[in-house]
Amino acid sequence: MPIKVLSVSGEEVAGYLEDAARLRIAVFREFPYLYDGREEAERDYLASYLECPRSVFVLAMDGNRVIGVSTGLPMMDADASFQRPFLEAGLPPEVWFYFGESVLDLAYRGRGIGHRFFDEREAHAKKLGFPRTCFCSVIRPDDHPMRPTGYRPNDVFWSKRGYEKQPSLKARFAWPQVDSGGAEVENELVFWTRDAGAQM
Repeated sequence: MPIKVLSVSGEEVAGYLEDAARLRIAVFREFPYLYDGREEAERDYLASYLECPRSVFVLAMDGNRVIGVSTGLPMMDADASFQRPFLEAGLPPEVWFYFGESVLDLAYRGRGIGHRFFDEREAHAKKLGFPRTCFCSVIRPDDHPMRPTGYRPNDVFWSKRGYEKQPSLKARFAWPQVDSGGAEVENELVFWTRDAGAQM
């Protein structure tokens, strides 16, 4: 059975919050995020998508099972930590649509689902009239002790999608890490941005 990709928005995401939390905890435990996820924290974080009528969950389904989730919402509805670097740079957050996470079961990677996640979120942002989209990624040094052998970041993939890394736009966000005994560690994340007119 082929993988089906569909989008839900606003209150429609309610039925998929547990799937999103499950996948976030599993996928972000890997390098580079090293996130030691907790269900309670996931519920609090994902509530913003449920409460925002313009949010989007892009779902990858294998039959009735959710094997991937990709999220987005207007920057103005995102956490203040993500808005702050834009405000400090004099960039109005209201023109940006923020892409949250794309989390996909390991067994289904390499099948083009990541492109579908971007296609659907970009289409959603365009439909809502947002001229710019963005996301951020955690910064890790090349010599990080938990970096797997042969690890390749997604920079080339993102660049081919028309996104540009913006070293001057960085957010700081804390989460419990597997390499810190579950203690919260403040991490730095760099933004990638794209204008709606950019060619892919």
